[in-house]
Amino acid sequence: MQKNLTAVITVRKGSVRVPNKNLKLFCGKNLLIHKIEVLKKIKGLDEIIINTDSDEAITIAQKYDVSHFKREDYYASSECTNSEFWANVAQNTKSKYIMFTHCTNPLIKVETYIKFIDTFKKLKDKYDSFNTVTDLREFLFVKDKPINFDLAKAPNSQDLPNTFKLNFAINILLTEQMFKTKTLVGKKPYFYKLHEVEGFDINTPLEFQFAEHLFKKDKM
Repeated sequence: MQKNLTAVITVRKGSVRVPNKNLKLFCGKNLLIHKIEVLKKIKGLDEIIINTDSDEAITIAQKYDVSHFKREDYYASSECTNSEFWANVAQNTKSKYIMFTHCTNPLIKVETYIKFIDTFKKLKDKYDSFNTVTDLREFLFVKDKPINFDLAKAPNSQDLPNTFKLNFAINILLTEQMFKTKTLVGKKPYFYKLHEVEGFDINTPLEFQFAEHLFKKDKM
């Protein structure tokens, strides 16, 4: 019987800016274990899959009784594009819908995942993808040209257009659609706003330290 909604956590063994960051200790527990424990508290998921090229991540998946898929070397390399990778993940996920999420957003709460999934269930007939975003009120340029304000009539920052950025923290869409389009965002997406703290993504050693600080503060 085909599963309805499967969560996929992608874990790449190598990382340029933070070595082995997906398996790095975060407040005494590595990021992958932290994410598995969060997702296992969600009743709406049929399966959790660790998609990885890391033997250590596979060992963790087995210990915590979740599924795993051993990624081919090419799909863990820098030569592989995001589009190729997303299509490969979809091809190897046997579920009607896929929830694509990451270890490197450790500040997302269980309640937020549940609300996100509830929104998806209520609106899935109206939208073809559900993607988290965070507000972005900044003075933006492409090369030397402003794109969201007039240099001659620069507004106060609070009066800038209400723009936002994809943070890729949580994404739900049809697995078949993800395979065919090779993207996480559909033609009719629903953008779910995350608080900037929950949407915080770890990419550098400094961001890692800051995320730990925020996590500890929230637990106080």
